[in-house]
Amino acid sequence: MRLLRPRPSATSPSQPGDVLAEAQALHVRLGARDVLQGVDIAARAGEVLALVGPNGAGKSTLLGALAGDLDAAEGVVRIHGRPATEWSAPELALRRAVLPQATGVSFPFSVEDVVRMGRAPWAAVDPEGDDRAVADAMAATEVTRFGDRSFSALSGGERARVALARVLAQRAPLLLLDEPTAALDLKHQELVLRVCRERAHAGDAVVVVLHDLGLAAAYAHRVAILCAGHVAADGPPREVFDDRLLSEVYDQPVEVLPHPRNGSLLVAPRRNL
Repeated sequence: MRLLRPRPSATSPSQPGDVLAEAQALHVRLGARDVLQGVDIAARAGEVLALVGPNGAGKSTLLGALAGDLDAAEGVVRIHGRPATEWSAPELALRRAVLPQATGVSFPFSVEDVVRMGRAPWAAVDPEGDDRAVADAMAATEVTRFGDRSFSALSGGERARVALARVLAQRAPLLLLDEPTAALDLKHQELVLRVCRERAHAGDAVVVVLHDLGLAAAYAHRVAILCAGHVAADGPPREVFDDRLLSEVYDQPVEVLPHPRNGSLLVAPRRNL
């Protein structure tokens, strides 16, 4: 007799401060290398958490572990309070959406088709909301005007925004974004981080890997500074962005200064030109 799997159900609305993803004493090994070593971190509803640190620090690995896509060698990852390994793939897809560093499409799909792929987890739950979710996501990322163009014909920055729109259309309460601003110009870097803040204001938990410390200082509610597989500091940018710590972590003199007009944090390498 064939057993029918239960239909996946959407998660209940979160309250501000609820922990939607957390790692405790997390160790992750890739091959023979310990990439993460004893990491403790939490992503909370209503908050943008930026993961920063030098190349090879373990930022993308931590994001993958929080998504439930990478197994823990030791420790535990919980998503919505439950070990990540206990969720089925359809259940996970309703609870977290992941933007990888690169998005490839093998067939000549249109931009709107690619964004609509983000609605796949809802096919058995709420297909009636697809059109609105797709339209809202495309508007938020400013890709509506070329919605009928082929994804393969876009520039790198345009593809990055379409990939983000696909994630937004998924409407999961936990967003995990790996370097979403890497291919973008100044205007659209600001756009993407504003979208992150808007999603957090609406109640989502947003975890974003960033290399630009200025963007992290401006838009993140909390920052986790990773170094060699450890969390060197975790807290509000004003508390953890320290000249000495950043200079040590990046092996490069860094200065943190108040903006002369509004007092916001400016983070820049110290240059002798």
